[in-house]
Amino acid sequence: MPGLLLDTLRGENVRPRPAWLMRQAGRYLPEYRALRAEKGGFLALVYDSEAAAEITIQPIRRYGMDGAILFSDILIVPYAMGQDLAFLAGEGPHLSPRLADHALASLNAVPERLKPIYDTVKAVKAQLPADKTMLGFAGSPWTVATYMVAGEGSRDQHETRSLAYRDRAAFQAIIDAITAVTIDYLAGQILAGAEAVQLFDSWAGSLAPSEFERWVIAPNAAIVAAIRARFPDVPVIGFPKGAGEKLPAYARETGVQALGLDETIDPVWAAGALPGGMPVQGNLDPLLLIAGGAEMERQALHVLEAFADRPHVFNLGHGIGQTTPLEHVGELLNLVRNWRG
Repeated sequence: MPGLLLDTLRGENVRPRPAWLMRQAGRYLPEYRALRAEKGGFLALVYDSEAAAEITIQPIRRYGMDGAILFSDILIVPYAMGQDLAFLAGEGPHLSPRLADHALASLNAVPERLKPIYDTVKAVKAQLPADKTMLGFAGSPWTVATYMVAGEGSRDQHETRSLAYRDRAAFQAIIDAITAVTIDYLAGQILAGAEAVQLFDSWAGSLAPSEFERWVIAPNAAIVAAIRARFPDVPVIGFPKGAGEKLPAYARETGVQALGLDETIDPVWAAGALPGGMPVQGNLDPLLLIAGGAEMERQALHVLEAFADRPHVFNLGHGIGQTTPLEHVGELLNLVRNWRG
């Protein structure tokens, strides 16, 4: 019994629409905040497989989402590649040593840092209802590289973009190394029980078109090809945030089975511009979920209606906000579940 989400990702245009929300497992939920207060910091939670499994399941228990997205972080890959990782209060993640100042070869890989994540997947899958889909994920190589080079997030990824222009060979080596680890990491999640996986490219929108081809499309195509060769029945969702008009090329050239859309994409345009029959995911503005009310309902219906003729997973255009009222989530999901197009 694969469930609505997996059926949709495999190309079926089902009713009612399946729904899950990016960052649905996390800080807007009081049960998450209570567990974090008990267990400690973010990274400690990620590496406590029992706690991470509980967090992954919390939104399924509360709202009955169609997919459970693994509670983890995209920076687990550089952590396994040998960078130190810390999440600092009020500052976000920090990686060291920065590859802006140190060679990739100076890192000593620690692959055992991936095993607790696989244990979390196994624990979730053992508890998940049969009609709910276990979703794994990883960061796409470009986005992961921006953190590895700069050591932290940045507004325009200038250090990483500059390195990519200045030393093509060195940056290609970083991308290739991330790609190889990501393939193994996603394969490990699938072997542990993930039924579909998503590639998050949060900073794809900062690249010029030729750079997008090299640093986004090419490595994602390599990852998708490797996963499809080993696991032909496991869909890969690509989410290149900010890609805009480059989305059709991404959809055609990466080989992803489904495409996530951010909130800046006109769903009517996407419905006409993307390959026919390709499943899409998205793309309500997360701020609308915070606002709630008639405008949230109007725009959610607009998204649903725009994608009525193709497989569609209802989701947000990015992660759910920390201040999102719980009742708004329930109201949105009720609207989606009652829509039949």
